[in-house]
Amino acid sequence: MRRQILETLTLEKIVGGGQALGTLADGRRCFVWGGLPGETVTVRVTKKKSHLVEAVVEEVISPSPDRIQPRDPDSYLSTSPWQIMPLEVEQTYKAQLINDAFTLHNVALPAAIDIYCNNVAYGYRNKVEFSWYSESVASRAISQKKSGLAYVGPGLFSDDTRGIDADSDREELSGDTLDLAFFRRGSKGKIVVDGTSLARPEINNLARAIRDLLRHKRVAARQLKTLLIRCDQSGSCVWQLYIKDRLPEIITADEAAKLPAQGGEIIYSDPRSPASRITERLARFGNTALTDTILGVPFRYACEGFFQVNIPVYEQALRDMKEWVPYDCNSQHSGRQLGNHQKKPEQHGTNSQYGSSNSFSEGFAFPASVRQERQDQLAARGDIDSQQRVISQKKSGQLHVGPGLSSDDIRAVKLSTLDLYAGVGTIGLTIGGSNVTLVEINADAVREMQRNITELDRTDARAVLAPSEQALNYITGKEIVIVDPPRAGLHTDVIATLLQQLPPRIIYLSCNPVTQARDVSLLQEKYEIMHHQGYNFFPRTPHIEHLVILDNKSAGVLTLNTEHQ
Repeated sequence: MRRQILETLTLEKIVGGGQALGTLADGRRCFVWGGLPGETVTVRVTKKKSHLVEAVVEEVISPSPDRIQPRDPDSYLSTSPWQIMPLEVEQTYKAQLINDAFTLHNVALPAAIDIYCNNVAYGYRNKVEFSWYSESVASRAISQKKSGLAYVGPGLFSDDTRGIDADSDREELSGDTLDLAFFRRGSKGKIVVDGTSLARPEINNLARAIRDLLRHKRVAARQLKTLLIRCDQSGSCVWQLYIKDRLPEIITADEAAKLPAQGGEIIYSDPRSPASRITERLARFGNTALTDTILGVPFRYACEGFFQVNIPVYEQALRDMKEWVPYDCNSQHSGRQLGNHQKKPEQHGTNSQYGSSNSFSEGFAFPASVRQERQDQLAARGDIDSQQRVISQKKSGQLHVGPGLSSDDIRAVKLSTLDLYAGVGTIGLTIGGSNVTLVEINADAVREMQRNITELDRTDARAVLAPSEQALNYITGKEIVIVDPPRAGLHTDVIATLLQQLPPRIIYLSCNPVTQARDVSLLQEKYEIMHHQGYNFFPRTPHIEHLVILDNKSAGVLTLNTEHQ
């Protein structure tokens, strides 16, 4: 076994990737998993570069007052490394991460950073991907390519799973008992688990049942790749067993029927491919699709397709986004106006620990939740005249126009919606209005999206199978654009087309504030941030969702006629 390198240092702060940052005696920065700011710790070095080091905590010499006992003491570093802090502390650090990302890219946020959380820290996750381990394969080197596992467990992405080798850090097991496992963070081994506290209990129960079945049949880990399980809000589960050999009888139909699941699949996955990559579907049992209702709209989705893992928090994000769409799916007025930026934005003070210098347009119409805050800001500045002109009335209903504008400035339009990176359509089909185009690169997701469109009888919606950067012709400048890209952020061609066509409003939901801030820094040449909100989709992990509403600085006032159709 390779000699371990141990270092002792004091940790200073939480940084973008979710690690704690410290400085070694030789001046190199050290990014540490399992530590908190203010702690003195001994760490085991896992990766060395000329200017930085990565490490995991081996011993806490001087603990932070915020440190708590993790729910999963053996495996939390693999799945949810922030189990060592209370949820309220986690919320503060996530606000800090958003602020740091936007500060890095010189983007001023218009208000304090608020993180919505429903205070459910465990048992929320509806999707888990397990690996496998058995002593019989511990001597066989299993290496993953750099393109390797995309998601091996809650909170882990491909960068966490490179260079896996079961030869090192092996678990001390007897015999050749098959076990569920996650990859050990910061080393080349695996952690044996019975489940994870982040998952719904139905997922853990099903994982153990499949494990026990395969144990009984003397299946070895070398024959298996991963086990993917999803669960809907009613507790119904589906599963996919990814295997390295074409063995359709590894689970029979009779055996599958006895599992606590509504359906499952056996899938051959090329051993050279990343985990959970479908090469050939070998067998299918029962109903392998799930259905969940989101904001009253039923959605069907496949086990392997993208679907949000924390639906209650996701629904709150959708409600907030809907406030910024000037219509709803029933063609009723439920959204808010796009306002004309008649005056040059003015700078005023910071209003919170993580707030930044605000700029706002005197002629913008805000949602009700934001309007009062803007009125208070005007009053604080002594701009009473503008405050008194915030609301203008029109015969067809109340129009929240914005300071300095009258009803004569309003021109009624009906905007379409373009939903890029649409998945199975959960955003566009819930808040996108009566004319929506949904673009998605994954064929399985588009198949489910089209089925959802048909079952909802949405003749006004169309599904497009294409990468978003190859569907630029749908960006015309006459639609509200919704984007929810992967962690890499928006493609440069998408940004270039948005800046060229200048749609009046962009609704940008992101799972990575760093790439979101980068994209917003490019878009702010033509766009202004009108609102933003954080969401804790992934409690006990460093991952955070962040919503930004961007309005075209030069757009005229756009609103839907308030008369119901």
